[in-house]
Amino acid sequence: MKFVTRTIWILSLISLFTDMASEMLYPVMPIYLKTIGFSVVLIGVLEGVVEAVAGLSKGYFGNLSDRAGKRVPFVQLGYGFSAISKPLMALFVYPVWIFFVRTLDRLGKGIRTGARDALLSDETEQHTKGRIFGFHRSMDTLGAVLGPSLALLFLYWYPEQYRTLFLVAFIPGVLAVATSFLLKEKRKVPSSEKSKGSIFGFIKYWKRSPVIYRKVVIGLLVFALFNSSDVFLLLKIKQAGFSDTLVIGVYIFYNLIFALCAFPLGIIADKIGLKNMFLGGIAVFAVVYFGMSFEVPVYGYFIFFFLYGARCED
Repeated sequence: MKFVTRTIWILSLISLFTDMASEMLYPVMPIYLKTIGFSVVLIGVLEGVVEAVAGLSKGYFGNLSDRAGKRVPFVQLGYGFSAISKPLMALFVYPVWIFFVRTLDRLGKGIRTGARDALLSDETEQHTKGRIFGFHRSMDTLGAVLGPSLALLFLYWYPEQYRTLFLVAFIPGVLAVATSFLLKEKRKVPSSEKSKGSIFGFIKYWKRSPVIYRKVVIGLLVFALFNSSDVFLLLKIKQAGFSDTLVIGVYIFYNLIFALCAFPLGIIADKIGLKNMFLGGIAVFAVVYFGMSFEVPVYGYFIFFFLYGARCED
């Protein structure tokens, strides 16, 4: 484990705390949204819009980070946006407000992802990329095990107190932001391009972005159109007769498998090639969604989520 440097540990802990906050809410989000009047269609539109914001903003803010020659401020701002979005969800139940807060959360992801991954990449060598990113994903997803587990305990003692849970989720979010101040900026030579930008500049970035970037983004957006959010998988198992507790339990099981598999599969990826591992993960992803289209017994959902968690294509 000598390849796990101080920077990797700090970034991994930040991701762990952030995922604790986010994943405390994620499995109950569709249930909560339905209780305040959101239809399945509106939930789909919400998830589609906010994920598009995250996807389209990553390239812009990554490019802005390169031009500025700085990483840490983008990491801190991005995690800050995600942290503050948690208690804001508890203030109002109007659809426009929910869209705004969820967009703020995903915009935070877009701001931080490029800079964070660049910091991680700076700590790797060609033969350690898979295991280092795998280690980070394992720590990240460990937060996704702890978060829903805490949510499960909270809802056991305080059933259906979803809005209070949003306030509780603010605590690990604050811990993530506080930990980000332990990061040290490495000296980078700023790009000769002007580094001036704005929060919503990613909307205009598309016109001047590289052709290869646009091709990749278009491919990912096409995939996203045919893909479905994990929210719908949670709704499906809820409709299959699972209790709220069991829905969260299945989600914890999925994240536990992901956390356990990401690091060892990252080591394998270094040996067989990152592209081969990625394509293998996509294949498993497709098999799981095909299987979920059929009516299956309770244990069948656990098998599907075991495979889904083990795909580790991230």
